[in-house]
Amino acid sequence: MLTLDHHPSGRHFLQIPGPSPVPDRILRAMSLPTIDHRGPEFGVLGLKVIDGLKQVFRTQHPVAIYPASGTGAWEAALVNVLSPGDAVLMVETGHFATLWQKMALRLGLAPEFIALPGTCAETGLPLAWRHGVRADLIAERLRADTGHQIRAVCVVHNETSTGATSDIVAVRRAIDDAGHPALLLVDTISGLASADYRHDEWGVDVTVSGSQKGLMLPPGISFNALSPKALAASKTAKLPKAFWAWDEIVEMNKTGYWPYTPNTNLLYGLHEALDMLLGQGLDVVLERHQRWAEGVRGAVRAWGLPIQCADPAVYSPVLTGVITPEGLDADALRRLIHERFDLSLGTGLGKVRGRMFRIGHLGDCNDLTLMAALSGVEMGLKLAGVKLAGSGVAAAMDYFAAHNAPRPLAAAA
Repeated sequence: MLTLDHHPSGRHFLQIPGPSPVPDRILRAMSLPTIDHRGPEFGVLGLKVIDGLKQVFRTQHPVAIYPASGTGAWEAALVNVLSPGDAVLMVETGHFATLWQKMALRLGLAPEFIALPGTCAETGLPLAWRHGVRADLIAERLRADTGHQIRAVCVVHNETSTGATSDIVAVRRAIDDAGHPALLLVDTISGLASADYRHDEWGVDVTVSGSQKGLMLPPGISFNALSPKALAASKTAKLPKAFWAWDEIVEMNKTGYWPYTPNTNLLYGLHEALDMLLGQGLDVVLERHQRWAEGVRGAVRAWGLPIQCADPAVYSPVLTGVITPEGLDADALRRLIHERFDLSLGTGLGKVRGRMFRIGHLGDCNDLTLMAALSGVEMGLKLAGVKLAGSGVAAAMDYFAAHNAPRPLAAAA
């Protein structure tokens, strides 16, 4: 059992796809003394983080910030624009899409859950859990909804349980081509600041995200980026809401304050994270994640193991899912690697539990961090008796050596 006096020598390697490792610079910012959240200094802080978030979401419209996990922001997105019994079209792409659908049911909505049918011949896993959203399925369903009963379409941009992204531009086009008025709600909890995302340009009405992934913070802050259409819908939506209601938040945010007690010290960290990301430039940040992801995928290919996402066009730059050989319990492999090498990997969730593990490549990370993680995985696979096709470590080293890295995030203020 882990106790407070458990301090193993060396560094623990946290390579799960979130919460991601937090840079020391952000941890130092969070340790500053708490200030009065109604005082003048706080208003300056509030305005700065709101402006910075708009740049990361690539929006000119309001971004509501909650002292909550991403699950809270899911709920906020639904209750602000929908009424009891409303039909909602949701797409099964993995565990988190499934959880959002279950939340919609509990809120008294009528979600219709569609998925790519069939199972994968190679692995026996559901095809829907190896691919991103199929926009043609959305278009087909919306064209059939001639009475426009469906009020919203909800999709996950970067499915953290599988390592597949979805083409949000194609989803927006499917809604528009069907001539349908449904709102578009998108979860990019694990995609924001690691994968390309453009709230305004892509025509998203509500974007949901959280602090503990690409923003490199601990869990505890979540977001709703809003469109004018979503704000208009919130004025007539009838689902109960008080804490989650946008109207008071948006109004008080104009001066940098909130209608409730905000999590001040996490906002310090958010300010520092935004300074790091925007100071370097989002394009450089995204390039870094793509490069890390390709290096890790090269290692998986060299091992001869299947990548969970079966479509290279939608590989996630945030994480890579690895399917273990038939008969090898992926969770037992993860435990072995953790016990022997002090390395944490992401577990398989939902329909892929026990069949795969996930390697995160985000947060306070660099080439050597990933090389250490891949070394731990390769040693663990060998200890588990897996016959590997080749060395993933050597493949990743060759890739990183041949592809220069963009300059790293500033380590100090």
